[in-house]
Amino acid sequence: MSDLWRTTLIGFSTGIIGTGLGGSMAFLLNNPTKRFLSAIMGLSSGLMVAIVTFELLPEAFMIAGVPWTVVGLIGGVLIATILDGFIARLSSRKHGGKHGYVKTAALLGIGIALHNFPEGMAIGSGFVAQNRLGIGLAIVIALHNMPEGVAMVTPLRVGGYSRSKAFFLTLLAGTPMGIGAYFGALLGRVADGFIGICLAFAGGTMLYITFGELIPRGKELDQGRISTICATFGFVLGMLISKRF
Repeated sequence: MSDLWRTTLIGFSTGIIGTGLGGSMAFLLNNPTKRFLSAIMGLSSGLMVAIVTFELLPEAFMIAGVPWTVVGLIGGVLIATILDGFIARLSSRKHGGKHGYVKTAALLGIGIALHNFPEGMAIGSGFVAQNRLGIGLAIVIALHNMPEGVAMVTPLRVGGYSRSKAFFLTLLAGTPMGIGAYFGALLGRVADGFIGICLAFAGGTMLYITFGELIPRGKELDQGRISTICATFGFVLGMLISKRF
């Protein structure tokens, strides 16, 4: 097997395993209470904000610089806004009263897929530079993708999707990482600036989804403070994970 295809396979495996481990939460969500779901969505919100704050944006700053990072961030928010309206109309026709949660999950899936592509490119570029660097990046990215799988699968289950279908969709969201790894290995260091802009773009979509969808849905499920407390805990946990890895 050539180095290019080996790197691509590692990228696919990293994306699928990372989001899949988080998506396996689907099999534990058997008639959960609204309070529990609110807590999970709050925790996911905090983790997502931490990932964007301490991982995606700093990496984008370092690779592409501040101006291009801002451009990518704004672009991500604008695209997420357009997708929000489109998916809202589509899901309301297909899923009736539960369409809000399905829309949240769909937006999350798109956001996760968008940022898995440049992360895959980072893995591919890492292997071009040094095998040890590529392997290290793959392990770290897989760990960081776990909370994203949880964040995606929870609204899918609330929206009425079966456990197996919800789990499969989280696996699907991880596959663009393999495509990114292929192009990262193919283009090598030439693609660095593009990777930075893509990371910022993905950060913008994730922030829009978190503040516009996950946090409000968590409060909608339970009017108490549980989602807020868990969101704060999730942010601290995400910060510690980022600093550790």
